[in-house]
Amino acid sequence: MHIVVCIKQVPDSAQIRIHPVTNTIMRQGVPAIINPFDLFSLEEALRLKDKVGARVTVLTMGPPMAEASLRKALSLGADDAVLLTDRKFAGSDTLATSYALTSAIQKLAEEQPVDIVFCGKQTVDGDTAQVGPGIATRLGFEQLTYITKIEDLNLASKEIVVQRRSEGGVQVLKTKLPCMITMLEGTNTIRFGKMDDMFRAARYELKTWSRDFTGAEEAKVGLKGSPTVVSKVFVPKPRAEKAVMIQADGTSPDALAAAALDAIFAAQPKLADDLLARAAAGL
Repeated sequence: MHIVVCIKQVPDSAQIRIHPVTNTIMRQGVPAIINPFDLFSLEEALRLKDKVGARVTVLTMGPPMAEASLRKALSLGADDAVLLTDRKFAGSDTLATSYALTSAIQKLAEEQPVDIVFCGKQTVDGDTAQVGPGIATRLGFEQLTYITKIEDLNLASKEIVVQRRSEGGVQVLKTKLPCMITMLEGTNTIRFGKMDDMFRAARYELKTWSRDFTGAEEAKVGLKGSPTVVSKVFVPKPRAEKAVMIQADGTSPDALAAAALDAIFAAQPKLADDLLARAAAGL
C-alpha cells in the first residue's frame, strides 16, 4: 500500500505581521513550520502504516528551504520525501498548485500505485481548503473531506470506512480506494519522533523534482496557470466606537434587560416606532 501525504511549509501564523505601507506579509524573521492541519493527516497516515505496513511518501511544493519541513516529517516516521521546487512554480494559486502536485503524484505512481492521498483540511496562510479536492478531481480519486476517524481499511476489497463531520452531525462513509482524505484538526495526537527516525531524516537524500521532471505543462503552473490573484493583504482598521457602560437599577435579569433595551432605543430612536408598526401589521 502506498500513501502520499501533501504538506506545506507556512509562516508561523502567531508571528505574522503586515507591512504598514505595502500591506504585504512580512516574512523576515518569521519562523517557518509545517502547516498545522497537515500534521493531523500525516499522523493518520503513519497510523495506517503501523497498522497495515504501508509506505508513506511526503510531498511538498515550495522553495528549497521547505526541505526542513520534509525532514521533520521523515523524523516522525515517513519513509520517503519529495520536494517539488522550481522558479516556474512561483505565484501558483490553488488551481495551479493542485495541478503541480497532481503531476508529482502521478510520477510517484509510476514507481508504485498510490492508494491514498492525505491533505490537510486547509492551510493557515491561504485558508482556502481547495488544494486537496483539486488533487482528487484531477486524479479521479474519491474525496473524503473533514474526516474525524478512519473506522476500517480493508486491503483485500480495497474499501475504506470513515467518519465525516457535517453540519447535521456525523456521516459514516464507505468507498473504494484510491481516495483523497483531509483530516479534521484535533482528530489525533501528533507523535514524537523516534531517535532512529531522526538520524535517518538527517542523512536522507531528498528527492528534488522540477517542473520538467514531473512533466507538468508550463502554461498550467505559476502565474501563467493561475486565474486568481491576491491583490491586497491588509490589517482591518480598529473600530473608533468605544464600549459603553450601561447602568442598571439593580442586578436582576429583568433590570439588566430593561437597561439594555433603554440604551438601544435611545441610540436608535426609530427602532421603537418600527417595532410597533410591525406588531400592528401582525409581522
